[in-house]
Amino acid sequence: MLTLYHAPLSRSVRIVWLLEELGLPYELRAAPLEPPSPKPFAQKTPTGKVPTLEDGGTVLFESGAILEYVLERYGNGRLAPPVGSTLRAPFLQWVHFAEATAFTGLGNIAWHTRFKLDADRVADAVADYRRWAEASMDVLERALADREYLLGAELSGADIMVGYTVLVAKALGVIGESHPAVGAYLARLTERPALRRALQA
Repeated sequence: MLTLYHAPLSRSVRIVWLLEELGLPYELRAAPLEPPSPKPFAQKTPTGKVPTLEDGGTVLFESGAILEYVLERYGNGRLAPPVGSTLRAPFLQWVHFAEATAFTGLGNIAWHTRFKLDADRVADAVADYRRWAEASMDVLERALADREYLLGAELSGADIMVGYTVLVAKALGVIGESHPAVGAYLARLTERPALRRALQA
């Protein structure tokens, strides 16, 4: 059975959501986030990171890598277009956009406003991070202007990756009136029972 080390509202929400959408059996192990520390990999999991997934002798961190692994090994064609299809490239783009591009500004905003609590002292930097985050939401706004989900009419793993990022953007006040399509997208996602279960886990 898959074992997931999980902290509420952290990136591990993505993996709980994924497992719930796929209907896979799993064991959830609580791994409350430790207070911020200058030392990375300091969480109480086998890798020092949340999320961490154990699957027999395979132990993984990084939510995007876990998502791709689970879909490849257990997805049976669900939530990911097959290799070689025309949707495979945009699928991979959005999976990696979620962290590599869209979360960069958000993570820095959260670090200074929620953890270090020094946003007033670094106000110019935080303003830059907010502009980065808003630019990423602008990219999503254009992509979602004519579709329900990132690849079209059906949910994919890319939406699970990006959807969590959008949840964080909403919590940090980055999504506003200039992002109606992103707001509607988030509303569709939060109506999904699997995401609701993941947020309650």
